[in-house]
Amino acid sequence: MQPRIADRFRGFLPVAVDVETGGFNAATDALLELAAVLIEMGPAGELRPGANFRYHVQPFHGSRMDPASLAVNGIDPHHPLRPAMPEKEALTQLFREVRKAVREAGCTRAILVGHNASFDLGFLNAAAARSDLKRNPFHPFSCFDTATLGGVALGQTVLSRAVAAAGLAWDPAGAHSAIYDAQRTAELFCTICNRFRFMYEDALERAPDLAGPEADGPAIDD
Repeated sequence: MQPRIADRFRGFLPVAVDVETGGFNAATDALLELAAVLIEMGPAGELRPGANFRYHVQPFHGSRMDPASLAVNGIDPHHPLRPAMPEKEALTQLFREVRKAVREAGCTRAILVGHNASFDLGFLNAAAARSDLKRNPFHPFSCFDTATLGGVALGQTVLSRAVAAAGLAWDPAGAHSAIYDAQRTAELFCTICNRFRFMYEDALERAPDLAGPEADGPAIDD
């Protein structure tokens, strides 16, 4: 039987997410760019990046934008040619795509993969709350952090250094673009998981009854 990603992560579908923001406080600072990369499983059980999604986001009313943060990510929130949409529209579109992927993979819920993932999840959750979106497909607090994985597997916690240490390409000119960082995060996550696959397979032999989705896990409807 062909391996399923639903069995690999207890029914969770990993989705790499990166946000570019106007600061560090998810409650007060603007979400300006949002990108996601689905993680999929190949026929031999290897993980690989899948479909990509990217959204330019309009700052919510009254949001704070620190000039220092804008200097780092290079975003001009008020540029007349910037194709930005309201937070609610961006999240609605992303959540729809993620729910569809969760169903097609036979999973029960998505789980965010991020570099310093609590930051990205915090902004995602805060924006969903502001938009009054009730059907957030992501686990509300659990996540996979590639800063931690990179430190354990490669001795590197900075994204660019971990990517290089893993033998993957890194373009400094692309850094701090949400889609670029999400793609590199997805590649790093897949590379580390694939290289640690022997540990997963050993665990399956020791405790086969623990494999697969949780029987009482939350389902994601349409």
